[in-house]
Amino acid sequence: MGFRNRVEAGQALSRALPQALAGCRGQDVVVLALPRGGVPVAAEIARALKAPLDLVLVRKIGAPFQEELAMGAVADAGEPETVRNEDVIAAVGVDEAGFEAARARELDEMERRRRRYLKDRPRAEVVGKVAIVVDDGVATGATTRAALRAVRRRGPAKLILATPVAPAERLPELRAEADEVVCLEDLRWGAIGLCYDDFRQVEDETVVELLAEFPPSRPPA
Repeated sequence: MGFRNRVEAGQALSRALPQALAGCRGQDVVVLALPRGGVPVAAEIARALKAPLDLVLVRKIGAPFQEELAMGAVADAGEPETVRNEDVIAAVGVDEAGFEAARARELDEMERRRRRYLKDRPRAEVVGKVAIVVDDGVATGATTRAALRAVRRRGPAKLILATPVAPAERLPELRAEADEVVCLEDLRWGAIGLCYDDFRQVEDETVVELLAEFPPSRPPA
């Protein structure tokens, strides 16, 4: 099937979500995007549900000289939430010091993105709500698992992962992290971009503009 672009993928997900949401709307739901590619997808879901949109900051920890190969991932959860792919770490021969150095670089980049995207914007309220974590696709699952664990620590009533595409073999481990997984297509070819006609990079400015359309929820007075 595939998707024309991330907007179409988000619209397709928004049509697939109501059954998982069991009638929740508006302030009962908060949509949390993995930047940058997940933001245009998540914006369409937030638009359809009239729900707040926020980010869950997460970074892949790439292997030396193979940045696309994930040794793990780190996500923002107050204290960083780290996921390790031990098989990859062993395969590429990275020791603990090397992993920690790579992790520190990604934490620095995560902080840069926080300043660029969020500035003084308050975080969306998650406690007691249905939290929908959204990305434009899942490959190894490391960044997704880190994001789900980070959001889980914030106390949602229900945690849903919504992604247009993911490998079928990764779904059991994702379902172990989320209460429900909504995935539209099986990733069979190894690269998420092959499932899209237009998979150009999402720029920082686009993330900032989309966030401005959707103010975060506020804690009750």
